[in-house]
Amino acid sequence: MKIKFTQKKRVKLAQGLWLMNWFSVFAGIIVFSMGLFLKIELRKRSEVMDNSESHFVPNSLILMGILSCTFNGFAGKISYDSLDPTKFAKWKPFLKPYLALSFFFNTLIFLTALVCFLMRGSLESTLTQGLKNGMKFYKDTDTPGRCFMKKTIDMLQIEFKCCGNKGFKDWFEIQWISNRYLDFSSKEVKDRIKSNVDGRYLVDGVPFSCCNPNSPRPCIQYQITNNSAHYSYDYQAEDLNLWDTGCKDALLRYYTNMMSSMGIVVLFVWILEVTVMIGLRLLHTALESIANPEDPECESEGWLLQQSMKETIKLVLDTLKQLGKTNQVEAGAEGGEPTPTVATVS
Repeated sequence: MKIKFTQKKRVKLAQGLWLMNWFSVFAGIIVFSMGLFLKIELRKRSEVMDNSESHFVPNSLILMGILSCTFNGFAGKISYDSLDPTKFAKWKPFLKPYLALSFFFNTLIFLTALVCFLMRGSLESTLTQGLKNGMKFYKDTDTPGRCFMKKTIDMLQIEFKCCGNKGFKDWFEIQWISNRYLDFSSKEVKDRIKSNVDGRYLVDGVPFSCCNPNSPRPCIQYQITNNSAHYSYDYQAEDLNLWDTGCKDALLRYYTNMMSSMGIVVLFVWILEVTVMIGLRLLHTALESIANPEDPECESEGWLLQQSMKETIKLVLDTLKQLGKTNQVEAGAEGGEPTPTVATVS
């Protein structure tokens, strides 16, 4: 992929790279901001998440944003100094290591973009368990460390128009009314508690935050499965005036849509970064291959790989094999060779 460069083309390439590097710095700021925003959004609902694995994506975006600003700021300086041969000379020793680091950095950006699309499974498991625990502590309004959980769950169900973990029936399986609000002298309360193996007060009802305000009928949040308890009501046939979406699905959809959008942005940033890396490599080789350094206006050739792709891959593999052999020799020298024993016959 050899390309001939005149002085004019080299200047245009350097100027274009300088401009693209500053665009990349701006893109890095956007990636950093996206990571920060996602981290804040996840922290808002950390009470209904089982672990901190979900923060891997925002932490990766924040790191990539910082590295992007650093790498591209440095590359912008190199591109600007390449217009002056005397200034460019001081950067020559650093260019090959910098390009190798850029290749590694671009690989990380691509992997970060993939992670944005592939985190759904991990996020689903942490939301399932986190919401289950959160609903279990809903009634503990007088327990230190859990007294905020009722407000958290209620606000979550109102904001995301959802009910329960997978659906409103999840509330039938837990005691969500605190004992302090139960009349234990009531026969109904005693019978309901006795009928349960674990001694919990279970009802076929849901918290008020599950009610859909768009429904024309007043909210039926107690005795939901009892048709005779309500006038003109059929539990099986009627469209209940409760949110029918589980909060796990609502939150999962919200976060996966957000991360997918961020993944698309990161892919565009990756394309920009790869373009900058290729342009910098061409500029580097074009300036190094000038036949007469005293005549900067002469033509030169720029390339991506000094040899063919096949030869380059073979060279890299041979280098890795040689490094492996060197490490084995050094390990053997440190361990010492066993001294052979010679048997003597008397």
